[in-house]
Amino acid sequence: MRRHRIATAVLLSVGALFAGALTTTGTAQAAGDTGHSFSASAQREAASFWTADRMRSATPLDLTAAPGAVRQVARSATPTTIAPTTATAASPSAVSPAAFPQAGGAWTGGGAVVKTSGRVFFTFQGRTASCSGNAVTSQNASTVITAGHCVKYQGSWHTNWVFVPAYDNGSAPYGQWTATKTLTTPQWEASEDINYDVGAAVVAPLNGRTLTSVTGAQGIQFNGGYNKAMYAFGFPAASPYDGSKLVYCSGNSSKDFLFSQDHGLACNMTGGSSGGPWFTSFNEATGTGLQVSVNSFGYTFLPNRMFGPYFGTDAQNLYNKAQAS
Repeated sequence: MRRHRIATAVLLSVGALFAGALTTTGTAQAAGDTGHSFSASAQREAASFWTADRMRSATPLDLTAAPGAVRQVARSATPTTIAPTTATAASPSAVSPAAFPQAGGAWTGGGAVVKTSGRVFFTFQGRTASCSGNAVTSQNASTVITAGHCVKYQGSWHTNWVFVPAYDNGSAPYGQWTATKTLTTPQWEASEDINYDVGAAVVAPLNGRTLTSVTGAQGIQFNGGYNKAMYAFGFPAASPYDGSKLVYCSGNSSKDFLFSQDHGLACNMTGGSSGGPWFTSFNEATGTGLQVSVNSFGYTFLPNRMFGPYFGTDAQNLYNKAQAS
């Protein structure tokens, strides 16, 4: 295991949350820089691999090393915003209002986020693993945004990769969506630089329909700045959570003053939440917002605070490559 001593930073499920010692059943094919493609046979194997029991048993094992060198990076570019889209299928209705700020609790507000957010399952070095992800507006109507370490870690691209929107304790109410391709930023692929811990997946149609025609899609924004009112979502699976519920944190974010230039938010989500979306301009009534980051890492000496990468030009390039795939 390649380890870099960067303060005492620790990823929340870096490489995602491992569990068990199950053998990988699909092989990913290299697709050039910042991308990995899956053959049709690998997609079929992934679809059959993730039984309800295997999804439930993807228990996290947190790692204690932050990959890649954390470097200070400049942020200056024109903001770009892509608006949300609505699924043709009926969306869950809003229920009770949520709390702001909120350091961590089950989301009971309903709305679009219930369907666009989900768990990500894959195998890494022969072990089952889970993260979180979110469906976003895209040209191909099939793009999921997650963390970089949820698609590739320690030089290895994950296999048996599926996205399960609205995951519910082993069930997949809107289906299991297998990846045709996973991608990450050049900086994460090259050196696992935590400032660029962003990943994406393009998923295959299911029963003749594209992902966001079923789930709807959240908007996404790049170069939107810092210090915003934020809502973060995910499926934490490490104690005191068990991966069965969509959990959220909310509050006013700040810029990491320590070793990265990432967003920071008071939040007690644990391993398994990695890759879950952060929203600005979030509407509690409709459950919609603009995604501007993902759950990425925390510092061991700074408990109950989550950090997420800034969605700058490199994240935008990744998104554009994914939606064009």
